[in-house]
Amino acid sequence: MRVLVGGGSGFVGRELTRLLRDKGHEVTVISRRPGPGRITWVDLESRGLPPCEGAVNLAGENLLNPLRWWNESYKNDLFSSRVDTTKSLARSIAAAPSPPRSWVLVSGVACYKPSLTVEYTEDSEWTPFDLLSNLVSEWEASALLPEDAAKATKQVVIRPGAVLGRDGGAMKQVLLPFWLGLGGTLGSGRQPFPWIHVTDLAGIIVHALENPEDAPSPSPQVLNGVAPALNTNREFTKALGRVLGRPTVIPIPAFLINALLGSERALVLTQGQKVLPKKTQEAGFEYKYLDLVSALAEIVGS
Repeated sequence: MRVLVGGGSGFVGRELTRLLRDKGHEVTVISRRPGPGRITWVDLESRGLPPCEGAVNLAGENLLNPLRWWNESYKNDLFSSRVDTTKSLARSIAAAPSPPRSWVLVSGVACYKPSLTVEYTEDSEWTPFDLLSNLVSEWEASALLPEDAAKATKQVVIRPGAVLGRDGGAMKQVLLPFWLGLGGTLGSGRQPFPWIHVTDLAGIIVHALENPEDAPSPSPQVLNGVAPALNTNREFTKALGRVLGRPTVIPIPAFLINALLGSERALVLTQGQKVLPKKTQEAGFEYKYLDLVSALAEIVGS
C-alpha cells in the first residue's frame, strides 16, 4: 500500500512511518522541506495528490511548545497549521482521479468537556465550549470530503489523548524533572488523564488504513485514540515515579501552570476527560500497552 503522511516528520509521524515501512508499505511524507521520500505542501497544492491508497494528516504546531508564549499569534498558528493542511489534503483527495481508499485525520480529545465523572465514548455528543474544542471542531470539519468523493474514500477521525513515547510528546518535557526528583502532580491531581503509547496510536492509524471494510459514508468513522485504562494525573505521576525510582512529592499548583502556559492552554494539564476507546476496540484493534506501568517502563527502558 502507498500511504501519504502529512506531518510525517513529527513525533507520531516518525513512529507511524516506521511501522508502515516495517509492514511493507511505501510512505511519502508531506513536509515543509523537500527531500528523499517527501513532497512539500506547495507540491501538493500545485501538482495534486500523488497516487496512494491511504492518506493521513498529523500536521500541527505543538500545543505545549515551551518556547512560545501563549498569544494571538501562537493561537492563529495552532489553527492554521491544522486546519489549512487538512483542507489542502481533503481538496487534493476530492480532486484525485484515483482517490485513496482511506483518509485518516488525527485530531484530539479536547472536544470532550472536562469532567471528573462523565465517561465519553465515540458515540458521545458534544458541542464546542472553549478555544481548544473549537479548534477540534474546525479541524475535523475541514477534513470532510464532498458527498461524491466520500462515496469512494472511507473517512476516519482518530482522537488521541496525551501521546507517550521516549522521542517526543509530553514525556520529552517531564522526564528530566522527574529524574531529578522534582516531579509531582499537576494541580489537584484528580483530573482524568487520557493517554496512549505512541506505538499504539500508530497501530490504530495503520489498522484504519489496512482495514477499510466499512463502506465509505458522508460521516467519518470516529475512533478514540486512548488506552482503555481510566487514569488520573496523580496515578500517572506515581507510576512514573515508581518506574524511575524517584520521589514525586513536589506538586505544581494550578495557578503556576496557568501563569507559565496561559490559562486556555493550561487546561490540557489541569483538567481532563474520562475517554474510552469503545469503537476502537470494537474495530478489532489490539493494544500493546494497556496500563501505565508497562507503557512507562518501555519508554524509560526499564
